[in-house]
Amino acid sequence: MTQKLSDEYKETLKKQQYELCGEWSAVKICTWTKRSLLDRGFCYKQKFYGIRSHLCCQITPSLGYCQNRCVFCWRELESTLGHEMDECDEPHDIITGAEEGQNRLLSGFGGNEDVNLDKLKESGNPQHFAISLSGEPLIYPKMNELIGKLHEMGKSTFVVTNGMLPDRLKELSPPTQLYLSVDAPNERLFRQIDRSVMPDGWDRLNLSLDIMRERKNDTRTTLRFTLIKGMNMVHPEEWASIIKKSEPLFVEVKAYMFVGSSRLRLSMENMPRHKEVREFAQEICKHCGYQIIDEKEESRVVLLAVADFEGRIMKFD
Repeated sequence: MTQKLSDEYKETLKKQQYELCGEWSAVKICTWTKRSLLDRGFCYKQKFYGIRSHLCCQITPSLGYCQNRCVFCWRELESTLGHEMDECDEPHDIITGAEEGQNRLLSGFGGNEDVNLDKLKESGNPQHFAISLSGEPLIYPKMNELIGKLHEMGKSTFVVTNGMLPDRLKELSPPTQLYLSVDAPNERLFRQIDRSVMPDGWDRLNLSLDIMRERKNDTRTTLRFTLIKGMNMVHPEEWASIIKKSEPLFVEVKAYMFVGSSRLRLSMENMPRHKEVREFAQEICKHCGYQIIDEKEESRVVLLAVADFEGRIMKFD
């Protein structure tokens, strides 16, 4: 039976500046959205894909539900509710609640003399929905309906999955961009880093990699590698094999960030510098025929694509 968030945990989430938009859904303002409103920078997704940060809305429809207990995750792992939902919030309610919640969270910017008023006005109608935030989105039973409704409204969708539900991944309605998070180059490190409750988690991830390859013609596929210094910045040839197996359009190689509850499990020393991320990405490229096509130093991330990539990046208005 689907568990609900405790009142105590709801209060914790509110203190962390989440805005609940249902029993299991929430929205949270990204740091880069706030910086963009003040004309003080923007997210790497804006640089890479043209997703304007002040129009981005990051949501979760499965708050507290995940199969993995990743050591680098910013959420409070002890508050995990499970990995199956037989009850959930309705897609329309999530979208409406997320837009209203985002506006409430941004309302204080109206009194900031440094805010870009044009951006603030536009931010009231977010255009890009990042469906990840906290919890595994494919656990949400009505994900296809949620994606469909957002697309009917003219919104773009970015779904980030951990690959533990390959059957649902195969049947997923095409989002604008589909992400698969990969945090380890082999099963030993997967068990150490992702700590999945699924005993066949590594096999599930590899099935999902195969599905990503199959789906590369109906959505923009992206792998996201999270690098943790002292843990998984090894065996670049094995990371390259993951790329060759799934043949994604893009690969984001990104540093672990020392934030949230991950600080209870890791240290500042586990956060690689941008230079280290770039150098390791170059080692991966030597084994797979991909190359670095862009980077954003502030976010400690580089973007890879096939060596003959010709700038086929669809920008979003």
